[in-house]
Amino acid sequence: MEQENPIKVKQFATAIFEAGIRAVAPEACVARHLKVSGNRLHACGADVDLDRIRHIYVAGAGKASAAMAREVETFLGPRIHAGVVVTKYGHGLPLKYCRVMEAGHPVPDAAGVAGASALLNLVSSAGPDDLIVCLISGGASALTPAPADGISLADKQDTTRQLLECGATIHEINTIRKHLSRIKGGQLCTAANGARVVSLILSDVIGDDLDIIGSGMTAPDTGYFKDCRAILERHQVWDKVPEPVRNRILAGMDGRIPDTPKPGDRVFSRITNQVVGSLSDALSAAAAEAKRLGFRPLVLSSMIQGEAKEVASVLCAIGKETLRSGRPSAPPACLLSGGETTVTLRGTGKGGRNMELGLAGAIALQGTSGILLLSVGTDGTDGPTDAAGAFADGDTVSRAQILGLSAEKHLLENNSYPFFKALDDLMITGPTRTNVMDMQILIISE
Repeated sequence: MEQENPIKVKQFATAIFEAGIRAVAPEACVARHLKVSGNRLHACGADVDLDRIRHIYVAGAGKASAAMAREVETFLGPRIHAGVVVTKYGHGLPLKYCRVMEAGHPVPDAAGVAGASALLNLVSSAGPDDLIVCLISGGASALTPAPADGISLADKQDTTRQLLECGATIHEINTIRKHLSRIKGGQLCTAANGARVVSLILSDVIGDDLDIIGSGMTAPDTGYFKDCRAILERHQVWDKVPEPVRNRILAGMDGRIPDTPKPGDRVFSRITNQVVGSLSDALSAAAAEAKRLGFRPLVLSSMIQGEAKEVASVLCAIGKETLRSGRPSAPPACLLSGGETTVTLRGTGKGGRNMELGLAGAIALQGTSGILLLSVGTDGTDGPTDAAGAFADGDTVSRAQILGLSAEKHLLENNSYPFFKALDDLMITGPTRTNVMDMQILIISE
């Protein structure tokens, strides 16, 4: 690869990322797992006789739910009696048989409350002779706030903000969300009145845990109220979250209110859950594209987590080892990883975890030629910005210095977005309408 042509290397990284996105496009994921043949619906291993179904309902939530529903409509069309999907602002699509509602993410809002209510009303109109096709993807949890008794939307918003700011993982956040909700943690199935439920799930969590993706609307919950308190205490926010939140958790721990339905509960006896797309699928496709472009690809892990700037240091160290010794893959190499990092906010700047990782990577790569890092969100958004992520290499810091920008200062202030914007090194994709966490692409040239 030509080290003197950074634009071309960025184009390679972009093509590798785009190949990964195509592999987890909602339409492709649904088409792989749903077929209609005559009067038979084959979905995720389930075989349903449509002649014995009174009504078909479509219930969706998440950033990819509108795109997933559009594909379901191509298979089921007028067979759909009614449908509701709740997606992020800007991620909606025109649908013929399903109502599309947009709401706030990552902090829930009033539109999300309305969307959750519409979903609960939809599934509660079903019965044992009906089929509910559920479409769940990343973002579903924040997009469908259905506050439990005694909890207000403001309580959930405050709790969510504190968890995001303290660096809690998505597993931890969703454990708490489930216990403050009337729809999460399998409770959507409780409202379905014994209807058959087939749930197609696009995973955005490490390990593809069904009870964590979208806070497990159609899956048994393995978490308990005691876990919620432990999480809040571990992150030192137990005394900071709203009092109604603490009161509900304490009531649950004391057995004064019921916990969410657990594995073995008969409410799940007619439920089929299937992960139809994941980060592993995206990384495999990205690796295939990297090989096609002439690189030696190596997938390091699809389960990366931890503080973004610390992850950046490790990835860049591996990149330098590759450049120096040919381990773990000889150049020209493409090292791929992904997962979901966290950022503990110290400053008041603008950015997201991928741009933060990129900024820390730029500092780690300073003065090193032949390595390009791209960290990017597969949903097309990184934090509260219009960027999906950012590019960084060994010249990033020096180019910033010419503009009077300090990489270290911007990192300290969690202010990565304006840093990369000034360098024209943001990756802006717009909504991809899928979501399987984040990808990191390290290109090591000869």
